[in-house]
Amino acid sequence: MKRPRVLLADDHRLVAEGLKSLLSAEFELVGVVEDGRALIEAARKLQPDVIVADITMPHLNGIDALVQLKRDDRQVPVVFLTMHPEVAYARRALEAGASGYVLKHSAPAELITAIRVALDGKTYVSPAVAGDVFRAINHTPEKADDSVASLTSRQREILQLLAEGRSAKEIGDTLKISARTVEFHKYQIMEKLDRHTNAELVHFALKHGIAEI
Repeated sequence: MKRPRVLLADDHRLVAEGLKSLLSAEFELVGVVEDGRALIEAARKLQPDVIVADITMPHLNGIDALVQLKRDDRQVPVVFLTMHPEVAYARRALEAGASGYVLKHSAPAELITAIRVALDGKTYVSPAVAGDVFRAINHTPEKADDSVASLTSRQREILQLLAEGRSAKEIGDTLKISARTVEFHKYQIMEKLDRHTNAELVHFALKHGIAEI
């Protein structure tokens, strides 16, 4: 019987190595990447049956990588394996189209279960946070009117790269846009978030899981 093909995305190598051992017993591991942009490229190239990804990764976080995959009309299920128990993270992930949200400190069996559920076309959320997450969604079914939601996908990309210390020229080279366009987006981000310095933007990005140190 053909084993489901899994693509793994996690920038912590020790975690990735442990996951490789865990997943290889039941699944075919087709690739391991360490950042969100590499995840998108690998998904396009390898066509996995399911993706297991961290949220906080360099260059592009997991949630925004998922948004881009959905924009490409790629329906591969994505299970997030994350250290973040906060409801806001889980809600953002599920609203972006995630098929699973598993906490890293949960039992390994929970990840296996989440992958199976995702492959069946359903959604799995760690029991430790599921109650709070679904209560939050049910009490406010409309999209959350928060600061992160006010940003476009491109603005979140630029904010993450700014927080990682990239210059406008470096960001422009990465995204294939001009440095002037990057600066324009940066101005719009500052206006939307009511932040006035680079330091304030970095603090916001770190606080909301858009970037990590």
